[in-house]
Amino acid sequence: MEIIKTEVVVIGAGPGGYAAAFYAADLGKKVILIEKDKNLGGVCLNRGCIPSKALLHATKMIHETKESAHRGITFEAPKMDLEKLRTWKNSILAKLSGGVAQLAKARGVEVIAGRAHFEGSQKLRIETENGQRFVEYDKAIIAVGSKPAMPKVFDLGNPRVMTSTEALEVEEVPEDLLVIGGGYIGMELGTVYSNLGSKVVVIEALDSILAGADPDLARPVVKFAEKHFKEVRYQTKVTKMATKGKKIQVISEKDGKTTEELYDRVLVSVGRTPNSQDLGLESTKVEKDDKGFIKVNAKQETTDPAIYAIGDIAGGVMLAHKASKEARIAVENIVGEERLNENIIIPAVVFTDPEVAWCGLTEAEAKAKGIEVKVAKFPWAASGRALTYDRTDGLTKLILEPETDRVLGVGIVGHGAGELIAEGVLAIEMGANARDLAECVHPHPTLSETIMEAAEAFYGHATHVYTRKPKV
Repeated sequence: MEIIKTEVVVIGAGPGGYAAAFYAADLGKKVILIEKDKNLGGVCLNRGCIPSKALLHATKMIHETKESAHRGITFEAPKMDLEKLRTWKNSILAKLSGGVAQLAKARGVEVIAGRAHFEGSQKLRIETENGQRFVEYDKAIIAVGSKPAMPKVFDLGNPRVMTSTEALEVEEVPEDLLVIGGGYIGMELGTVYSNLGSKVVVIEALDSILAGADPDLARPVVKFAEKHFKEVRYQTKVTKMATKGKKIQVISEKDGKTTEELYDRVLVSVGRTPNSQDLGLESTKVEKDDKGFIKVNAKQETTDPAIYAIGDIAGGVMLAHKASKEARIAVENIVGEERLNENIIIPAVVFTDPEVAWCGLTEAEAKAKGIEVKVAKFPWAASGRALTYDRTDGLTKLILEPETDRVLGVGIVGHGAGELIAEGVLAIEMGANARDLAECVHPHPTLSETIMEAAEAFYGHATHVYTRKPKV
């Protein structure tokens, strides 16, 4: 029985896993990276972030051709070739996945294709196409991610009931599509299919969509959805589904009233669950919580001294950039540079139309926690650049500490909000205050100016909006 020995083994080659493997190799460690899928990059690259953004961009062009008529520019009705669309999307994934493989080779990271199973705290069995392989290591990093949740009541074994994984394949454009769940996944994919021509109905159990965002930031997305989707229903629950010929029968309930409908396809987007099963964790000292997430401390250490966990599997917000940051924290602790996962600002971006992005403290969180804050806002209706985009539905807001004017949070809704939020992250991490943002010269005309002008508005002297000066 051949046993491979290494210093660090990483299980899972998503944005957390490959970031950990590469960083450990850069710091001089001998590293093995294990991935059960044939392509590196994990869910984000192959079945999540990247393909969804590709489809959002492509299908947004359909919407933009319709919207351009008032500018004096008209187009013929778009013709769609779904096979070409899939081929284009998949070519992006292949390039990125191949790039990850090349970077692994350049760094001397050995990649093993197979399913890893712990046989002890410092030993792994890997099931490969060519049989079993065994790895002994000093430290392991678990980065196996999560998968879409599929409650039993929705699991009909019918391909017309999709998770995000199947929806991203765009096998067809259903005439009637039901999206269960008004979170970021449901709203992003609902936008894709609406642009392609589906009549989209969103059912959300809560009283609003995009529950993590402040209501004023979510409002433009709600307006877009109410205009372009067939319907958005709040405080509604799907109680039963069944196959009816080539349709899916859906029974929903609101305020005690039951509704029965037929849909061509149903997208279930009600969250994600950790991939913590069938890892052999019972052979280690690793502990999980009641939802199946691996318990970790601020160093990303599990309850087993030889094993770390990062990304979705370790709980918290399920974002690729959060996993990448935790990868660095874990590796730095492995090499002896103590690093804690505390007070790190993780931005959130929802790639709807318009985009929504925020970081740090939100206004809703401040209210819920009883934290006194001041809020500065700049409406994009006063932005020259937003007007040239025909996207004046945006808003930039700053959450400020009353005594010091220090930036505690930033929220943006509007065209390209995801590209703007990093300035907010930098401001919070650097301890900047509103005066710092107001005095930094921003190029004109740009959307980035809205951050500067929100700060200027706080002091009562924004150029493009009139606000009363605060009392001294």
